Amino acid sequence: MPRAIWSGAISFGLVNVPVKLYSAVSRKSVRFHQLHDETGTRIQQKRVDSSTGEEVPYESIVKGYEIAPERYVVITPDELDSLDPDKTRTIDIEDFVDLEEIDPLYYDHPYYLVPGTGADKAYALLRDAMEQANKVAIARVVIRSKESLVAIRATGRVLTMSTMLFHDEVVDRDSLDEAPETAGKTTKRELQMAEQLIESLSGKFEPQRYHDTYRERVLEMIERKAQGEEIAVAPQPEAPAKVPDLMAALEASISAVKERGDDEAPAAKPARKRTAAKRSSSASKKGGSSSNGSGARTRSGGGSGRAKARAKK
Repeated sequence: MPRAIWSGAISFGLVNVPVKLYSAVSRKSVRFHQLHDETGTRIQQKRVDSSTGEEVPYESIVKGYEIAPERYVVITPDELDSLDPDKTRTIDIEDFVDLEEIDPLYYDHPYYLVPGTGADKAYALLRDAMEQANKVAIARVVIRSKESLVAIRATGRVLTMSTMLFHDEVVDRDSLDEAPETAGKTTKRELQMAEQLIESLSGKFEPQRYHDTYRERVLEMIERKAQGEEIAVAPQPEAPAKVPDLMAALEASISAVKERGDDEAPAAKPARKRTAAKRSSSASKKGGSSSNGSGARTRSGGGSGRAKARAKK
C-alpha cells in the first residue's frame, strides 16, 4: 500500500490547506546484475584513484566541480548545506494559469495530494474552485532539500501535483541541428488524405489498452530460459525503406486500417455509426455490397465481419 512521502500544506494567500504527498507512479522495469561470465558471480564496483589505481574509502571522497580540464573546485557538504533552501512544509502557490498554456515538455514527475487531518473542507474548496475556474496552480515546494517548481490541478476528486522543469532546462527547438528551417509544402489532396487517416485511427484514450510489451517479452524469455529452454536469437529487422510516393503510402495506410476489421479499429463516433448504417441500408436495398469506395471509414458495428464469416462458410 502506498505511503505518504511528504506532508505539509498548500498555501495561497492567507489560506493553508494541510496535505499529504503520494507518488502517482510505480515504475516498472527489468533490472539485471553484472556477473562474471566464467564464475557467474556478481561484479563489485570499486572507487579507485585514477592516478594510483588504489581503492579509496568512502569517507575520503569529496565533491569537486570541474572548471577546466583536470582542474576542480572542491565543495564540502557543510558548504552545500548552507545553500539549501529553507526546509518549509508549505507548497507556496505563486500563480494560477490556464492548463493549455503549459507545454507538456515542462512536466517531470506526477504526485497525488490528499487532504491532511481535518482539512477535508478546505481541500474540497480549493479543488472545486480550481475546477470551476479551469485553472492550474504554479507553486514552489522543497522536497528532500531540493526546491521544485510544481503544477497543481484538480483531477476529479483528487488534486494532482507534477514537478516541472525550469525554463533553462528545456532545450530550445530552434537550437536543434536537424530542425527543418522551413515547413515542407503539402498539397490539399495530401492534407485531406492525412486527415482521413488520422480520423480513421481516432478513438478515446484508454490507458489500459497500452502495455509495455518489451518488458513483458523480457520477463517471458527469462522464465523460459530459467526452465531450461534454449532461446533462438531472431535476426535484426532491416531499416524501413524510404517512402517513394507519399500519396501511395497514405492510400495504402487507409486501406490497411479498413482491412483490420471492426474488432481492431477504434470505436466510431455515434454520428459516423448512423452514417455508416444508412450507407449499409442503402447498399442492401440496391442488392450490392458496400465497398465504401469514397475512402471514408466503415465502422457499422461488425456487419462486415459477419459477412466474411458467412463467406467462409
